[in-house]
Amino acid sequence: MELKEVMTDKKRYLSLLLLADEQEDMIDQYLAKGRMYLLIADGVKAECVVTDEGHGILEIKNIATDPRFIGQGYGQKLIELIAEKYHDTHHTLQVGTGDSPLTIPFYQKCGFKRSHIIKNFFVDYYDHPIYEEGIQLVDMIYLQRPL
Repeated sequence: MELKEVMTDKKRYLSLLLLADEQEDMIDQYLAKGRMYLLIADGVKAECVVTDEGHGILEIKNIATDPRFIGQGYGQKLIELIAEKYHDTHHTLQVGTGDSPLTIPFYQKCGFKRSHIIKNFFVDYYDHPIYEEGIQLVDMIYLQRPL
């Protein structure tokens, strides 16, 4: 498996980006300042966009696995490769997500622990209600893990 940085034309992977964040103008806000990586293993299996939040904190803004390969460990492997890449330059990897039965357990399995909450994030910043597993996402749940 290979971690490959995408330097130009990041939006050619928009279909993958939209799997993790369904509002394109929200993606645009972090895609320009973030670094985008692909997990390559006989083709693109997953993508991740990370931003440097300062003070040694790196944030996953978007991570998605091609639906044909979900459940095969590619998302977890991508997080591990990102953690290895930034281990010497940052001390914390964080992610913000909705309070969803799909995402919270995944991040906990990857070593993340709950950190803080931004109340009403998905209500205040998205132009439509977002649902996962029939549950409306309201608050942004932040999780962190040491690098």
